[in-house]
Amino acid sequence: AAGGATVVVLSVVAPATVAPSAHLASAATAPGERGARVVAAPVPVSSDLAYGTTATHLSVTPDGRGYWIADTSGGVHTFGDAGYFGSAASLPLNGPVIAMTATPDGAGYWLLGSDGGIFSFGDAQFYGSMGGHPLNKPVVGMAATPDGRGYWEVASDGGIFSFGDAQFYGSMGGHPLNQPIVGMAATPDGRGYWEVASDGGIFSFGDAQFYGSMGGQPLNAPIVAMAAVPGGGGYWEVASDGGIFSFGDAQFYGSTGGTVLDQTVVGMAAVPGGGGYWLVGSAGGVYAFGDAGNDGSASS
Repeated sequence: AAGGATVVVLSVVAPATVAPSAHLASAATAPGERGARVVAAPVPVSSDLAYGTTATHLSVTPDGRGYWIADTSGGVHTFGDAGYFGSAASLPLNGPVIAMTATPDGAGYWLLGSDGGIFSFGDAQFYGSMGGHPLNKPVVGMAATPDGRGYWEVASDGGIFSFGDAQFYGSMGGHPLNQPIVGMAATPDGRGYWEVASDGGIFSFGDAQFYGSMGGQPLNAPIVAMAAVPGGGGYWEVASDGGIFSFGDAQFYGSTGGTVLDQTVVGMAAVPGGGGYWLVGSAGGVYAFGDAGNDGSASS
């Protein structure tokens, strides 16, 4: 994607084939359900990615002085003041781990598999998952509620699945999409959320406001993730080449767009104060902008 900039043109995204969403609120594991609270916390492995795995997500500690990187095998790599509470690397998985989210106090985290399975560590509680349930499309992202007592999962067709105290405010499930959904972000009060598609389209639900999108705009590379400004007044989109696009009161602090990278960008996370962000690459590389500190990477 182009180097990135604050875009002020509002564009509405049009759409392509999808399936309905559902609201599940079971707090216990259903028979055959993938995902559960994992109590044991094995000794942390190397910060480097294991051979054959790729990084999938970066989650930030509450004070912004550290972060976790999750990989497809369920491995968790810690940096700065991020604590290690266990991983799913030694567990049988029905699908690769594709996302993670930390608890509000940073003393735990959830890992999410593409089959919708949730794995909880530290003080993260298990409130249910789509693991073991039929899905029209794979799960691609998650977000936690502000109090950490619930979470949402989003599938590539835009279907939203809510657990614990997470409320269902609508979804793109069952509506046509031009490109698949690749991620989501929740509003600060947990009363709404955004979905982002690979063409940059943004879909807002609940009290989430629409501030613009890259939908309908030319991109050099597909959008892979988004992050919301802590106050909820804007958001960023990031493309696989590291291009950053900012909307609302989200500020542009730089990007890797236009830079030759040895890995594709797969995710991003905002500094808790909103003054910067991190990008994470498929090989575990971390790119910090604004007041985001670089505490290391999982690149071998």
